[in-house]
Amino acid sequence: MKVHTKTAQKLPGLVAFGLIISFFVFHQSAYAGMMDEPLVTKFTMDKLEISNAKNNPKKWELDFWVMKDIQRIVFKSEGETVDGETESENMLLYGHGIAPYWDVQLGLAYDTHEEESHNWGVIGLSGMAPYFFETDIHALVDSDGNLGLRANTELELLITQRLILVPELEAEAYSANIPEMKLGSGFSSLALGLRLKYEFKREFAPYIGVAWHKKYGNTADFSTEDEEASLVAGVSFWF
Repeated sequence: MKVHTKTAQKLPGLVAFGLIISFFVFHQSAYAGMMDEPLVTKFTMDKLEISNAKNNPKKWELDFWVMKDIQRIVFKSEGETVDGETESENMLLYGHGIAPYWDVQLGLAYDTHEEESHNWGVIGLSGMAPYFFETDIHALVDSDGNLGLRANTELELLITQRLILVPELEAEAYSANIPEMKLGSGFSSLALGLRLKYEFKREFAPYIGVAWHKKYGNTADFSTEDEEASLVAGVSFWF
């Protein structure tokens, strides 16, 4: 992945400072409570799939976190590879529990699109909404003051103890055009998914499903294909 040094140097100083302080606080708290609370880690590959859309895109969505007490360091990544070209959204976040099942998160995001990349400061919420909707909402700001908002939510509906239906919704919006990343101002995109997975073990589940994605406004103008529906198949696993 190509890093644009000029862009990286323009990261908001306050956000970078906040992230450093967050790591420092996490480290000090973890050290102070070392004898009381265990350090817990988890890696989850939520999606590793291929679709029947044009050129058979391959998609991934994963997160890894290290948690102690009510503090977490989280790495999140999702993206898609088509014909050797990759676009992705990546976040490194510090999370602090503010309520049962809810973290406030602060950190940095790094997006890639073909040969371009873009950095963001991030603040958001992650947790379990009423009726067990797993929800992430992140507000973004870049060095030019452009703003972004990314939200997604999904629900696991148990048909049996092993057969699970997972509806999902994702949406994005931005305050300005960022042409090199093919992002336009306003409501940018909406994605819906419905996947049926079978848990051979709780840690491993193949799945099939359908996915629909549409781009709006200037984002659609930047794209050669603004709407797509496809069948998908993949696996999810965690450890």
